[in-house]
Amino acid sequence: QLTDLLQQYATSFRDPMMLQPPEWFKAFIYCEAFLQLPFFPVAAYAFLKGGCRWIRTPAIIYSTHVATTLFAILAHILFHDFSKSEHAGPRSLRERLVLLSIYLPYLLIPLLLLFTMLCNPHYKHVEKRKRK
Repeated sequence: QLTDLLQQYATSFRDPMMLQPPEWFKAFIYCEAFLQLPFFPVAAYAFLKGGCRWIRTPAIIYSTHVATTLFAILAHILFHDFSKSEHAGPRSLRERLVLLSIYLPYLLIPLLLLFTMLCNPHYKHVEKRKRK
């Protein structure tokens, strides 16, 4: 059952945000559901088809949004006092780093996408339309 799997994850990795998310984390979840998830099939189409330069702006918006949310989550993991949490949070630096390593790929992949969109000559090139 999914709730058991969630409970097992939260206990194993000491991630109380999954069992009792703070309000700001809930806002990120809604952003993911209504902004990020709809982007995935569009991006998959553009990247699988290839040559779709129009994906540059949506990909930049997506990747900067995700990176921004992840900076907040990672800072919370590193600096929050979890001793007052209802559910067990990380107690040591090692446990914080383990939890951080779970979330880190969700930052690195959007940053790679952002740098690709900003630095790859294929996506940087702007075609000028011919006037009639």
